[in-house]
Amino acid sequence: MTPATTAPESPALPCPADGVDEFLSRPSPEATAVLAQTAGPVLVLGAGGKMGLHLSLMLQRALASLGRPHALTAVSRFTTLHDLTDFTRHGIATRAADLCDPAVLAALPEAPTVFFLAGVKFGTASSPELLRRINSELPALVAERFRRARIVAFSTGCVYPFVRPETGGATEETPTAPVGEYAASCLAREVAFGAGAQAHGTRVALIRLNYSVEFRYGVLVDLAQKVLAGQPIDLTTGHVNVIWQRDALDHTIRALDLAGTPAVPVNITGADVLSVRALAIRFGELCGRPVTFTGREADTAWLNNAARSHRRFGRPPTSVEDMQRWIVAWLLQGGATWGKPTAFEQRDGKF
Repeated sequence: MTPATTAPESPALPCPADGVDEFLSRPSPEATAVLAQTAGPVLVLGAGGKMGLHLSLMLQRALASLGRPHALTAVSRFTTLHDLTDFTRHGIATRAADLCDPAVLAALPEAPTVFFLAGVKFGTASSPELLRRINSELPALVAERFRRARIVAFSTGCVYPFVRPETGGATEETPTAPVGEYAASCLAREVAFGAGAQAHGTRVALIRLNYSVEFRYGVLVDLAQKVLAGQPIDLTTGHVNVIWQRDALDHTIRALDLAGTPAVPVNITGADVLSVRALAIRFGELCGRPVTFTGREADTAWLNNAARSHRRFGRPPTSVEDMQRWIVAWLLQGGATWGKPTAFEQRDGKF
């Protein structure tokens, strides 16, 4: 157990509590410049999840600054985290639709730029048919429907094998070796988009992301909540990568410039391999709480080396220290979370 500090450090939020969505969706000049080179409509498919709203807001703000306020359409069933009003009140056009329906896909407008975020993870350990339908069959339908578009499709770093922390993480050259049915379904998603790229010459970027965090969700929120609740921190998965969600979305938009044929994998995460133990101790200092641990660090973890994208886009500007301070500030003032633990500790690939 680590000793408690005499008092929490009282970190502050970087923005008003009611302005976190605005803060997370500020477009950079570089992302705006990439969008300036596009023409015509932009679609975000699967916009209703944890990252879709902020990606849509960032795109909308950048496109509006370019004189194209009506270029974006967000498409989703809007039945998970965000409903239609979260989008429409910001001037974003929406289409409530089940993307798995070929007739629905066919009715969507043509768009030369498509961001694909649809996917399922949690609760799928007992639903292999759901994994197959959403993470494999749907991408094949989208790749065919939007074969003339440039597509940025979200994937995951979980398509890589576990690696030792001292390696710095898996690179885009590391052979894929997914652990468990979820990760295998994500690789099937990549294969579907890759097949579309080969068949039709579609330019595709595959975003291998881990792990995006913000005030209400992510590995750091999981750890901070456990420290605040006095729960032990499991060290078995002892190392992680994280990236602030705004930075992840900025790099995602800029990955349009990397899309190619064959499909191009792009690792997106922070610059460092982080110790879960050290992160928890720092949360204890910020919160003024003792920290207890269970287990011991395994030799390997799912780790992602994003050096290639950092050379192209620059290192993500938000520091881990800032992320930790902002999350503690949010939680200590009673800020709500999405109530969706990441289960990053899972090593069998079952979610």
